[in-house]
Amino acid sequence: MSDTEEDVIERSDDEGEPMTASEVLQKLEEAWITERMSPTLEQNQSELVDCMLDQINQMAENLKRLKKHDFRLAIHKMEIDRIRYIISSYLRVRLEKIERYAHYLLQKEAGITDESMANLTPQEVTYAKDYASNLESHFQTLVLQHVPENLRGFDPTKMSVKPNLDSYIFLRVKEETQGVLIDDSGEGRDEEVDLEEGSQHLMRYKPISHLVQSGAVTLI
Repeated sequence: MSDTEEDVIERSDDEGEPMTASEVLQKLEEAWITERMSPTLEQNQSELVDCMLDQINQMAENLKRLKKHDFRLAIHKMEIDRIRYIISSYLRVRLEKIERYAHYLLQKEAGITDESMANLTPQEVTYAKDYASNLESHFQTLVLQHVPENLRGFDPTKMSVKPNLDSYIFLRVKEETQGVLIDDSGEGRDEEVDLEEGSQHLMRYKPISHLVQSGAVTLI
């Protein structure tokens, strides 16, 4: 679709080069799949989401200039619906993880000093705090007020659910990476592996989590 293939938008890649809307959409699709496949919450891609929301608004405006029976109308509407589905699914998956790991994520986020490394957006932090607070209030009302006073001590961190970072994930290598340390390969020793560009692997998430963050690998 021309609206997403040719338009150059202000969002730039890591090297500062302008990106077309189709390139932003491709990155958003990768972020969406990675978020779905990852055992934990990945770094937020709010800039990509905002860019594509602006783009689909522009695309919707462009459709108004097409005639009612123009065959391109149905095709472009389907493309807009597809992009909206990707965005809504991406945000829904993130909200589900925030609810599941609220206390863990807030503790982790509290130790981050560089905002560029934050996994949660400010809005997601607010949501996580409200959700955790409501959960604690519900537990207090439902359980603690009905037990003896000496048993009412409550540590919310003890009810914190943590993601399984040792779970296995499928990945595709985008950038060749040498000497990735895979700790305790099952034989009681560490192992180094070289990841060739374009290769696909089944590996534990934890040893390659930093490569997911940097974009050197993408989950599939």
